Amino acid sequence: MTSNASLTSSAPVHGHAAAPAPSSHLAGDRVHQNRFFLGWVRAVTRWPVVTILLVVIGLGAVALPALDLRLALPDAGTQAAGSRPRVTYDLLAQHFGPGYNGPLIVTGTIVGSTDPLALMADLKKEIEALPGVASVPVATPNADATTGIVQVVPTGGPDSQSTKDLVAEIRSLHGHFQQKYGVDLAVTGVTAVQIDISDRLGKALLPFGLLVVGLSFVLLTMVFRSLWVPLKATLGYLLSVAASFGVVSMVFEKGWGASALGLDHTMPVISFMPIVLMGVLFGLAMDYEVFLVSRMREDYVHGGDARAAIRSGFTASAVVVTAAATIMFSVFAAFVPQGDINIKPIALGLASGVFVDAFVVRMTLVPAVLQLLGDRAWHMPRWLDRVLPSFDIEGEGLSSELALAEWPEPGADDAISAAGLRLDRPDGTALYRDVSVRVPAGGVLVVAGPHRSGRTAVLLTIAGRAHADAGTLKVDGLVAPVRARDIRRRVAIARLARTSDPVGELRAAFEPRTPIVVVDDLDAVGDPVLRRAVHDELVRARTSAAADGRPFTLVVSAQSTELLPGLLPVPPTVTVELAATPDLAKVL
Repeated sequence: MTSNASLTSSAPVHGHAAAPAPSSHLAGDRVHQNRFFLGWVRAVTRWPVVTILLVVIGLGAVALPALDLRLALPDAGTQAAGSRPRVTYDLLAQHFGPGYNGPLIVTGTIVGSTDPLALMADLKKEIEALPGVASVPVATPNADATTGIVQVVPTGGPDSQSTKDLVAEIRSLHGHFQQKYGVDLAVTGVTAVQIDISDRLGKALLPFGLLVVGLSFVLLTMVFRSLWVPLKATLGYLLSVAASFGVVSMVFEKGWGASALGLDHTMPVISFMPIVLMGVLFGLAMDYEVFLVSRMREDYVHGGDARAAIRSGFTASAVVVTAAATIMFSVFAAFVPQGDINIKPIALGLASGVFVDAFVVRMTLVPAVLQLLGDRAWHMPRWLDRVLPSFDIEGEGLSSELALAEWPEPGADDAISAAGLRLDRPDGTALYRDVSVRVPAGGVLVVAGPHRSGRTAVLLTIAGRAHADAGTLKVDGLVAPVRARDIRRRVAIARLARTSDPVGELRAAFEPRTPIVVVDDLDAVGDPVLRRAVHDELVRARTSAAADGRPFTLVVSAQSTELLPGLLPVPPTVTVELAATPDLAKVL
């Protein structure tokens, strides 16, 4: 059973005009549509499931090489062939082995040793036996025999996986060396520091990615009032990032097409590349998403046809996305063939990422997903819609304001106008329904009903603190809920049910001098002295507003109008009676 509202009025009866339906944006003048992009969107949405599968499988295949992507800081071996640093690097590697370009330093305090030379000889013997060690040319104490120094030459180069494994192996033996020799050994040197920095940057990828993806999801949810759209956007972003990593790995790890980009050998990519790429690509991807989908949502909001909005929105915004993506692709691609060796992987990743995100994800995958979802693409749970702030980038609020500008009738100056308001509980049953009322500026509205009638919920809806699920509401000329923030600034609330100082509660509500004041549970004041004080405070507030020449509209709730004599400053202008709903707790 739901709450039913009946209305009685002691003022002249106002008619309840039905709210006009918003005009259709798509039904107006025909907008010129680019034939190429119209054909594109028709092609990708004709069989949306096929399009989605082709895109996901294709990008997944491109992303697979990213599993072999190695990160490292640059050394002389990555310089251009023929340069002096590169020639020196190659000569050392040729005649002494690649490890001589990146020796490791193992050091520790040996001040407690009685035979430093023998200790260093034992350490040298053990380290020489480790896999990945080419030689240990130096193992000696310093001049005052307080610190031992061991130089370790790996079998691999500074950026090789074998050198990285050797550093990890020596560090894993820390407890062994301390227990056996009493030496607290540490691995350092330029090569070890570079490995540590690369590892630290690699470990930062996951939290950084979660932050970026989580932030984009929340922001897009607020902008588009949907869960599917931000979910699709963030998953598409991840596909673009993975594909760009895969392209970089194909060239720099696999060597595919490396000669065309001026590379003479494969190499790890600079450790900063993933974070830089993810950050820059995030900004560009979200730009393309907003360019494209905001127009689709705008056409959907104003027209109501989700699938028609995909075509009209795509053809209207695809030119902008194409131009923006082409510019950024050209900028990044220009650094790939002639850029510095450390810039090449970043430029290649960004160029490929922009291309994939703009033309494959946003302009192919996005229309197909929206076509498959239809109206469900713009669905968001009611509780989440009420919690999240609304940016209204499509002008939905402006459209509602224009459509209701002359509602409920031309020239009306009502403080509150409501028609067919209904608020549902999470299970879909009505908290209240069929609330229709008009309250002139300066009037008094009484919402009466027993416990479980939803009277507090009605007051919260009028005050902009709750959003009705159906019906039309204007408060002080502002359309709810699209202007809820402004309504909240113009409506103050006082709750008297659980306060020990009802007069103080009222004074706090009157202090901002808002044109409308809502007083919940006015009849909760039972003490005769307090009732008289409350009455005097209401009279004082009304008199003060009249003296200042400002409107003062009072909205109160009570279990029954019979409990209000002696409290209201003037008789009620309009009374709304609500019926109880069984098993419904009162909204507080």
